Amino acid sequence: MAVKIKKSAGDKVADVLIYALITVLALICVIPFIHVLAMSMSGNAAVYANKVFLIPKNINFNAYKTVIGDSAMMHSLWFTAFLTIAFTFFGMVVTIFAAYALSRPQLKGRYLFSTVLLLTMYFSAGVIPEYLLMDNLNILDTLWVLMLPGLFSAYNMIILRTFIQNSIPDSLIEAAELDGCDEFKILFRIVLPLSKPVLATLALFYAVGRWNSYGDALYYIQSEGLKPLQLKLYQLVSSSASASLSQEGGGGEAQSATEVVKAATIMFATIPIIIVYPFVQKYFVSGVMIGAVKG
Repeated sequence: MAVKIKKSAGDKVADVLIYALITVLALICVIPFIHVLAMSMSGNAAVYANKVFLIPKNINFNAYKTVIGDSAMMHSLWFTAFLTIAFTFFGMVVTIFAAYALSRPQLKGRYLFSTVLLLTMYFSAGVIPEYLLMDNLNILDTLWVLMLPGLFSAYNMIILRTFIQNSIPDSLIEAAELDGCDEFKILFRIVLPLSKPVLATLALFYAVGRWNSYGDALYYIQSEGLKPLQLKLYQLVSSSASASLSQEGGGGEAQSATEVVKAATIMFATIPIIIVYPFVQKYFVSGVMIGAVKG
């Protein structure tokens, strides 16, 4: 029989304040997204008159037709999808092998290796030395310059290494060793199946980070065919800002049309991640709670 605990007045007030704070934070995140969605489906005149906030006015999908009809934008979408999948796969491979190796007590010098990798989280040479390095490696304006520099994340490696050390019993690994399993069999048959929540979380970190990134492409990429979707969006926003300055005092309708297309492009770049997220949500929730409760 469940025992009902009566809350004090102070607890009730605290609950109300917590729910109110969570509601405000949720609205801060959701309202801008709904506003952009409403703009992307509204008519140019309504946008120009500032009549669009959360509900579309003069609903139409002309802006989406413009975006989808842009062959360069569609190419960037498919290229970014391929880049994100490849980057996430190879990033996870590198992270898994590094984390498992550094979690094994038999590895000599593992604390030194961990310290060296940890230093990369706090110190960076800067943009210019990195550019010179990419130039010396002859990977400027290639696919590799978008993949190799960020392929390994010390932060993600530390998360996975800590999970393996704290959540997978040593007795389980020792039993596998007694049964004749080598390190690869232990990794693929024991460690990885038991690490699905944290692996899904880290894969989401890699995927979202690569999908939303445009800084490296801005510095290193010149070819139109290698420009990811977020860089195209950045260039669209920049050109829109420049156009609005040149059109002051006139051309408001043209400016509003640009704003509608820009909103549609933002949604175009955001929707794929929103579609993928529900499929990994259950693993993501479990992954971010790792270490919060010790059983």
